[in-house]
Amino acid sequence: MLFMNGRVGKWLNYKYPQNFIIRNPVTGTLIIALFVFGFTSLYKPFNTHASRAFSYEATMAFYSFLSGIFIFLSVRILKTIKSFSNSKEWTIFKEFLSVSIVLFVLGIAIYLLGFFIEPSAQRWNIATFLNSLKGAILTGIIPLTFFTAINYRYLFSPVITYNEGNIAAADLENQPPEDLIQISSQLKKEELNFYPGQFLYAESDGNYVVFYLSINNLIKKEIIRNSINSIEKQLSGIPYFLRIHRAFIVNLKKVKSKQGNTLGYLIKLSETEIKIPVSRKNTKIFNKLFAKYHS
Repeated sequence: MLFMNGRVGKWLNYKYPQNFIIRNPVTGTLIIALFVFGFTSLYKPFNTHASRAFSYEATMAFYSFLSGIFIFLSVRILKTIKSFSNSKEWTIFKEFLSVSIVLFVLGIAIYLLGFFIEPSAQRWNIATFLNSLKGAILTGIIPLTFFTAINYRYLFSPVITYNEGNIAAADLENQPPEDLIQISSQLKKEELNFYPGQFLYAESDGNYVVFYLSINNLIKKEIIRNSINSIEKQLSGIPYFLRIHRAFIVNLKKVKSKQGNTLGYLIKLSETEIKIPVSRKNTKIFNKLFAKYHS
């Protein structure tokens, strides 16, 4: 407890973008499998060898792609755990722990798969298991930590905070009463109504879009069946509502801080501690419109 409450603990609990492979298990599994197959085929590390029944390349393909199934399942199970289910509440500690779990599962997969292509009598020992684990860690750590490392900029980039209160007060004094926004659903049976000033952000979730609204100083969550593309069109009449990511639309007037650079931002909205990504291709338009409404 003292360790986690100290300086190191504070650093481990620092908010951090979730690893791409953890966030996208299908694509992530393919990336690891292809990398491991290519790496082992080219360099033949850790005394890897062909089985009696297959060529070396076929053996490595067997290990790589079937172990990918183990990785996929481990990530899916990991994301069902409450502490690891919310990518927006990700921390450095969760990043390190999830990467370690995936690497450990990869080692177990390689060890178990070996029983199908090598004499099992030669594998029932701790030395073989540790060797499988070492090979998995030294190979799989490269693609996993690559996606961790590319987010390092969020650790060192300054957090820019904006005085949203003055802007909001001036806007409310000088603008006429807001018009009610009406959002329709694909089902034609659902409808969501709210005022522009109540809107914080909307997030795509499969065939649904989740709206986060601030009503009477409380965050209200509303779900409607529709695509984020359709919602973007329905909100296009509000110039300070901006789609900053393939999955997010935000109210620029509610942004209170940003962190990152032109490769991408993490922004924080008023009334919530949730951080939302601004994708690289949207940073230019975000900066332009944000300056307009926060000048």
